[in-house]
Amino acid sequence: MEEKSFSHMDTDGSITMVDVGDKDDTRRIAIVRTVVEVSSNTLDLLLRQALPKGDVLTTAKVAGIQAAKRTWELIPLCHPLFLSYVDIRFEIDEAQNSINIEAEARTTSQTGVEMEALMAAQTAAMTIYDMCKAVQKDIIIRDCRLVYKAGGKSGVFQAE
Repeated sequence: MEEKSFSHMDTDGSITMVDVGDKDDTRRIAIVRTVVEVSSNTLDLLLRQALPKGDVLTTAKVAGIQAAKRTWELIPLCHPLFLSYVDIRFEIDEAQNSINIEAEARTTSQTGVEMEALMAAQTAAMTIYDMCKAVQKDIIIRDCRLVYKAGGKSGVFQAE
């Protein structure tokens, strides 16, 4: 079995930015999901838009979109991408006192868009935390993972 090497390392072990110059532009999509767990009181305040900092989900959506656009500035070896689409979707699970976040990023490029979707989901989750922390300190952000990607040589990935 052939051992895979890390794409961001030279043969001497130094880090390097992957050269994508010879790759073809393809349509690329990535979807990431994460969960924010809050108390029933916090969720009630969020749903009634009664938290001290205002409209939590709208702010989290804008923050997630903005973060996706700036991923290359924060992750050292990421390429700057022209994003054709970014969206953050929320599903409230009142039975579990949680906000399920789904972030989707799209581009037509020589490299994937997974990092942008991850950055969008995590920033949206952290924004929810920031906007709710005045009423609850023990908020949990969990289960952030890539659930779908398409495009490029590796084709389609769908999490089980």
